[in-house]
Formats: sequence, structure tokens, C-alpha cells
Amino acid sequence: MKMNRVLLGVMLIAGWLSCVFAHAQAKSGAAQLDQYEGQYSFVHEPEVVVSVVASGGHLIVEQRRAPAVELKTDKKGDFLTADGGQTVVFQQGAGGKVTGFRLGSGESAVDAKKISDIPVQYRFRPYSRESVMIPMRDGVRLHAVILRPENMKGPLPILLNRTPYGVGEASSNYVNERYTTLAKSGYIFVFEDIRGRYESQGRFEMMRPQVKHDGRKAVDETTDAYDTVSWLVKHVPGNNGRVGVMGISYDGFLAMEAGIDPNPHVKAISPQAPMTDVWMGDDFFHNGAFRESYGYDYALGMESGKTDEFETLKEDAYDYFLQAGSFAGAVKKSGAGMLPTWKAFLEHPAYDSYWRRRAVEYHLTSVTVPTLEVGGWWDQEDMWGPQEEYKVLEKHNEPDSRTHRVYLAIGPWYHGQWARTTRHLGRLDFGSATGDYFREHIEAPFFAYYLKGQPGWNVQNTVTFRTGTDKWERYSQWPPKRAQMKKLYLEANGGLSFAKPGNLKAFTSYVSNPADPVPYRKGPITATYAPGSHWYTWLAQDQRFLGHRNDIATFETPPLTHNLTVTGDVYADLFASTTGTDGDWVVKLIDVYPNTPNAGAPPDDPKEVTHMAGYELMIVEQIFRGRYWKSFSHPEAIPEGKEEEYKFSLCGTDHVFLKGHRIMVQVQSSWFPLYDRNPQTFVPNIMEAKKKDYKVATIHVYAKSHLDLPVMPGHE
Repeated sequence: MKMNRVLLGVMLIAGWLSCVFAHAQAKSGAAQLDQYEGQYSFVHEPEVVVSVVASGGHLIVEQRRAPAVELKTDKKGDFLTADGGQTVVFQQGAGGKVTGFRLGSGESAVDAKKISDIPVQYRFRPYSRESVMIPMRDGVRLHAVILRPENMKGPLPILLNRTPYGVGEASSNYVNERYTTLAKSGYIFVFEDIRGRYESQGRFEMMRPQVKHDGRKAVDETTDAYDTVSWLVKHVPGNNGRVGVMGISYDGFLAMEAGIDPNPHVKAISPQAPMTDVWMGDDFFHNGAFRESYGYDYALGMESGKTDEFETLKEDAYDYFLQAGSFAGAVKKSGAGMLPTWKAFLEHPAYDSYWRRRAVEYHLTSVTVPTLEVGGWWDQEDMWGPQEEYKVLEKHNEPDSRTHRVYLAIGPWYHGQWARTTRHLGRLDFGSATGDYFREHIEAPFFAYYLKGQPGWNVQNTVTFRTGTDKWERYSQWPPKRAQMKKLYLEANGGLSFAKPGNLKAFTSYVSNPADPVPYRKGPITATYAPGSHWYTWLAQDQRFLGHRNDIATFETPPLTHNLTVTGDVYADLFASTTGTDGDWVVKLIDVYPNTPNAGAPPDDPKEVTHMAGYELMIVEQIFRGRYWKSFSHPEAIPEGKEEEYKFSLCGTDHVFLKGHRIMVQVQSSWFPLYDRNPQTFVPNIMEAKKKDYKVATIHVYAKSHLDLPVMPGHE
């Protein structure tokens, strides 16, 4: 959920560039500044191009997504920015010609090469800034920042972003950096603190539930959005009466709320990685399994004050939560008191009315405005939300209408990464800046079409980035009808096969010990938003770090003799037993890269030859809490030692297992401390489990267990 400030800290080029040229060594002096002029492309990120301009005895550094930075010289002749930063050494080739530069030193150093002697001068579109307080129907006033393009020609639509993360930093530079394409084309941007956060009045409530809109003082996020839009259209000069609402994560939830009983002026919304149902599949629970470290960190950061108060643990999170015992123990250990959302976790562990009232999907009974849902295949927080909202809305879609439509775009990203300019996700290289493609070819045309009436929106229904072959694909619906479900069986000998096993009673077994749970990522595990945390990329982390453990059942195919394309929703259908009376089921579908160059990849593809050799990449994965085997609302003990069926979705994918790769499936019973430990003994409330409740269990996974894979014909 935590996106606004996190995005600024981890993704925007602007703040990064301000330190890129902090100490640029130029011993030849200012008289020869013109030798540095030109365009430089980063070797690791070729789409990030820096332009160096000599002007009036100064060097100016510019970039498409960053404001210009002036480089000054000190007494030694070194170039310096006003705020300091890393060292940059310009490199020279034959004849003394500048060929590039090196940023930083040691293992963290990165190189850029000069690609042109002719610099490009980028110009941000200037926006004026106004801070206002907008009245709601119950008298509460919400703080907002309005950014209007200077020298506007004709009326423009409004783009609204409502957020709990603070809007004080919203500025002309911010919209040009973050919304580069949209800002260049011209919109009136409005950023609003939601009720009870930062400079807004009222009381904050986490994922405030909807109320019946039958009274003037009945308020929720939909009514606040409605009232905000009404005020903006009436009071902001130069608007054309059309409003779009967009946002990522918590802001994505707020964008979707603006499409429920919407203000008539709302003409398009884009919920991006929206938190939709935080018990069923988003931030706080997945199929009943509690996301302990994240739920702990996020509630602490959001509810300790009116502004963000995200703190860092002073020890490894694995050790912290293991020593705390249950979540109730972690709350006590924190010393922070009982926060409202922590209290909800403790008192509502099952899927009761408390969580259903906050779930968005039950309110999506029609496509009231054109809706662009956006998600990432490796979203560590809200991968479920956009897919679920699309699925529910698609049932009410009008296929022949251009005014009431729902669209879906999913790319190879972690949470919110489509806002970045990068071709990487951890060690994965997708060959192009996929976020740039999304913003320029999907997001910008969507809003231009519905808010400005401009042509260029040519998405019929769904756009996905197909990983493996790394290509954008378009579909008339999701999942595509031509995908055919095939059963991939978990054989008792550790194999995987599309052929049904002869002995369905055969099984693979492992022992699950709550005292030694399987870590969800390589340690040390820092707090979720701690500096240097690997939280953003853990879903794409090489799974070989778990290779030494014997509490994971692993199934694997031989190297594939041809490409196999899986497009759509993947389901796990486990037939398993446990000697306990409760237990968790974690299933991971993994692409295993060959240890030698892949015959199915281009011969010049470095990711297949070098650093990706043997890599174990999770494609989809999910957890199911056993106590909900009959009902999410009424947990029951699992019959001890009896084979039962557990079927659940691993969510969607569009991925090619390339020739020479292997398909792997892993089953385990803990994923700690992202998910709290299941005591493997049925207790009324896992949140309050005692030390004596945590017991070792032996697990059997029977050979009739399988994954349902949506395989594309002609791709198998």
C-alpha cells in the first residue's frame, strides 16, 4: 500500500540525478566545458539518457524525467551540485575525446557511454501551485494541492489523485517527473489528503467501509471523492468539466471508490494495484493466512500518527516474530499500544462482516465509467486486487460500448514499478523500459481519449507483457478463450507430468516444524520499508537459497524440448493430509533456467548465458490456510491424517517456459515472517496461539495433486 513517498524515494529519476553529477571531475577547467556536451546512456539502463549542455560558462545536466541541474566548479576545478552526492569521473578515449563517465566507485559503480556529441535540451511544462481546503457534505474540510499548467490554451481536464501519504511535496517538478507524458500533454493535476491524514480534517479509518448514501452526513471514500469533484469543477478555472481519477495501491483503492456511485463529471478512472479485499488476497491476508510482518509494519506506520511513521526493526524480522510467538505477542513486544488495525487482526482473524464491509468487489455491480485496471506480475502487495476488480467488472461490461468499458494492463513489475524508467526487476532484464511503454502507449492514450476526446486509444480489452519471450500481447478478453486447461501432476517420485499417474495413492512427504519455519526471502529480513530492504523484489528472488531445506516438497520436469506458454489463471488442486489439525499450504510455480546457454534464446542474450544460469524464478505462488478448507467465515479443524482436497488460485500469468528450461512446483507449509506461523494444531484464534500449540506435523502430498495450467495451443 505504501506508495507516494516510497515511490519518490525508490523510483523517480529526478532526486537520483541530482546526485549523479555531484562531484564531476573536470581537471581541464571551465574553458573546455564543451568537450563534455552530448548525450549519455547508462549501460545498465539504456533508456535513461542524460544530456549535458554547456551554457554561459556552466554545465547543465538534463533528463526527460528530471529537472535541469547546474554543475558548479570548486577551487580544484571539480564540478559540484549544490546538494552534493556521488563522484562522477568522465572517461576519455583515443585523442582525449570524452566517451562516457563512471558513477560511484567499487561494486556499486555504474557506467554511461556517450551516444551523441549533440545535447538535447528538455523543457518541463511549468505548473502553478495552489493549496486549498475542500468542504465535504458533513462539514469536514480536506486539504488539496492544485497544479495548473501556466499559459493554458483552452479548457483542460482534471486528473485527481487522493492519498493517505501526504501531498505537501506535490509541485510542478513532481508532476513532470512522475507523470512525464501526461504533464507534457497538459492536465490540471489535483492531489488530496484523505480524511484524517496530514493536513485534512476528520478521522482516518483504514480502508474506510462504504455506507448507505441516504443521508447528508453519511460519508465514506466514495462520497468524499464525489464532493471533491463537485467542488473542483465549480472552483478551478479553465477545467473542461471532465475528471479522471487515478492512483496506486491505497490510492488505487481510492480511485476505484470514485467509480462507485460516481460524480457525473468523473469520465475515467485507473485503479492501479488497488487494495480490493485485504483479507481474501491483498495486503493483510491471503486465503486466510495472515501477512504478519507486513500487517505489523504497515499498521504501525499508518496509525502511529497523522503522518507516515514507518519505523525499522532493530533486529532481523525473522528472529523478532519468531521470538514473539503469536501476533498477540508481537503487538505486546512492540510497546506501541493497541493500534486500531492491530486490534482488528486480533479480533477478526476469519472472514467476517468486518472484512466484507471493506471489500470493494461486492460494490462493483456495473461499469459506471471507463476503467483501466493496472497490475504487476511480481506485485508483492496487491497483485490480486486489479485482477479481481477486472474479473468482477467484466461480468457487467458492454462489449460494443466505447463509453462504459473495463480494461486490464499487467506488466513485469513489482508494486508500482510501472511508474519507473527501467528494464529490470532485480536480476531480470526484459530488454526494454516496460514502464515507459505502459505510460506512453496505454495510460496516456486512455486518459486522452476519455478526458480530451483525442484518438489513439486502441486497446480492445487486455494488454499484458508476456515474460520469457518479453513481448507485449493484446487480448479481446482475459483470460483468453483459446487457452486450454491442462493438468500438471505432482508425481510421487518428484517429477512433474501432464500424464495422469498410475498410482494416485502414492505420495511425497515432508516434516513441517513451526520452530524452524521456511523464510520467504533471503535473510537478514529487514522491516518492510527499511532502507535497503529487498521487499520490492523478493517475489523474483532466486529460490535456490532454500535448496538446503528438507521441509519443502519439490517436483520438476526434465528440460523442455519446446516452448510452453501459460496464459491465464493458474490453480493449485492439492490432495494432501497432515498429522496436525491445522496447517498452511504454499504452492509455487517456478521457471528453472538452464545451467548452460539456453538453446531457445538468442545467442547474444546475456541473461541466459551468465548471471541467470540455474536461476529459479517464481512465476505464480499462493498460500491457503487449512482451517478454511470448508468456509472462510467458519474455520474448522482438519481431520488428522485424512486426505483432503485444497483448491485455490495462484492468480494469473502470461509466461513462456522456454526450451531448455524446466518447470518446478514446490509445496511447503510455512513462509515466514511474511505469513504468521500456523501452529498446526487447531486453536480458536491463531493470533493468540500459545507456545504449547505449535507442533511438528508430517505432510503427505498425493500424486493426484496437480496444477491446472492454461496452456496456449501451438505453444506446448
